[in-house]
Amino acid sequence: MAAKKMSESFSRALIEEVQRWSEMKQTGVSLKYMMDFGSRPTQRNLLIAAQFLHKELAIRIAHRAQELENLPYGLSEKPAILKVRDWYLDSFRDLRMFSEIKDSEDEIAFTQMINRIKVRHNNVVPAMALGVQQLKQDLGRKIVPGDLPEIHQFLDRFYMSRIGIRMLIGQHVGLHDPNREPGRVGQIDTRMSPLKVARNAIDDARVICMREYGSAPEVEVFGDPDFTFPYVPSHLHLMVFELVKNSLRAVEERFMNSDKVAPPIRIIVADGIEDVTIKISDEGGGIPRSGLPKIFTYLYSTARSPLEEDMNTTSGATMAGYGYGLPISRLYARYFGGDLQIISMEGYGTDAYLHLSRLGDSQEPLPD
Repeated sequence: MAAKKMSESFSRALIEEVQRWSEMKQTGVSLKYMMDFGSRPTQRNLLIAAQFLHKELAIRIAHRAQELENLPYGLSEKPAILKVRDWYLDSFRDLRMFSEIKDSEDEIAFTQMINRIKVRHNNVVPAMALGVQQLKQDLGRKIVPGDLPEIHQFLDRFYMSRIGIRMLIGQHVGLHDPNREPGRVGQIDTRMSPLKVARNAIDDARVICMREYGSAPEVEVFGDPDFTFPYVPSHLHLMVFELVKNSLRAVEERFMNSDKVAPPIRIIVADGIEDVTIKISDEGGGIPRSGLPKIFTYLYSTARSPLEEDMNTTSGATMAGYGYGLPISRLYARYFGGDLQIISMEGYGTDAYLHLSRLGDSQEPLPD
């Protein structure tokens, strides 16, 4: 299929509007602000939030749509990237066509519309990964870390922006949930137990490991079971799931043909004044020092590529292969002021340190 430029698929007026909106300034919010504001979901507050999102989401989506049109190395022409660009343009058009939000009826209709946008964008990450894989195949040479820095910087910006857009939509939609649990403010759990979330993520990762290898190493968790703090459980689940999945794979592959029992993966949750830190330790043989710079790049994966899998499938969780689990997990940690560090001992194993900011008052790191 020939690549269609934006001007062939969308009206000139819409394209000009995207360009204009992509020059407007984005407004970051903090976890603390979302929590404080959302703890009083009165009709007036929901109306104010919807009016803010009506403009803010259009600005953020325009920034990304504009960038998707102008990527280096011909990445913009890859079919998977064109598909993503069209999703962003459709969503921008939906937002701009939605008239002014004046009352609760408008606000409810707007909430339903932005939830449809969120669903439309569900497969953006595998689609982008597919586009990057298509680029790698076209370049036809072995890409080493440090290659194509513009692509890495673009993907960091793009994925960080996506986390923010989905957080804002999910937060607003969540405030309407009549069945939300006590202590829930939209997507934020004001009394989240990191141990409980970690255990759920471990169970999910072990199921996938079992499916892939027929067995899965044990995972031991240490920490205060009564400790809670405000955070977004879905974000923490994603990060712990990715890290545990990597550890399970490393241990499983190292001990697969050994007569030794695979050693357990150990998880420690530490409650600090500034940060909650989760350490995930495995004895999976570690990563050579020369390989460490590669692990946070989007063009690298030690596993086989699931490129052939249809990106429209909803199963979503392969054991490995897209090469974006770690870099995206680090973006999720950084989104609310935390970080992710990997320290490895080749010949022994790897420690991942997931730092989550306790204060919750750092602003979203908004890419241009």
